[in-house]
Amino acid sequence: MDIDPNLRFKDSEPRIHPTAELKSCKLGRYAVIGERVILREVSVGDFSYFERHAEAIYTSIGKFCSIAANTRINALEHPIERITQHKLSYRPNEYFRYLGVDEAFRKRRQGKQVTIGHDVWIGHGAVVMPGVSIGNGAVVGANAVVTHDVEPYIIVAGAPARALRRRFADDACRRIEKLAWWDWPAETLFEAVPDMQTMPIEAFLDRWEARLG
Repeated sequence: MDIDPNLRFKDSEPRIHPTAELKSCKLGRYAVIGERVILREVSVGDFSYFERHAEAIYTSIGKFCSIAANTRINALEHPIERITQHKLSYRPNEYFRYLGVDEAFRKRRQGKQVTIGHDVWIGHGAVVMPGVSIGNGAVVGANAVVTHDVEPYIIVAGAPARALRRRFADDACRRIEKLAWWDWPAETLFEAVPDMQTMPIEAFLDRWEARLG
């Protein structure tokens, strides 16, 4: 069956559920923001999506990331060194007139950005703490609490999250990084999907390294 090349691709505009709340965010092509997701100063790469009831702040997210429901990325820090850790001290404007947001504390929070690479899967209910970096291809298990950086292609789980295993052998991981399939144009991705579905990782790399090399 012949396929009209003009009909292969759906509208690439981001899709945002009407109940989602976004402030100062940047969304890539095909990004999807689900029901009651709350994002503040977050950049979301092409094809990445948030499932329902997730939250993120001060975060950079790569392409093709899968972020499950009820996740929390860059969970709120409280000033536990102060006499009170309550938001009374850093958001007094919610209770009193003439007292504004503590800008020094806000900048402290903004300085602890979370960075998430490409093709990262963050499981249901996971929490990523401030300042953490998660490498390309990593997996964060459901209900994990990520307190330290996660290397590329590592599967972590638990509270606090600990490494379980690599998704692929070291050589395959290096080859995936070099291939950088997440940067391919839509036309190439369209052709590659059937191989992604059926081929072992080494065979896929052999074929597409040869095709694009």
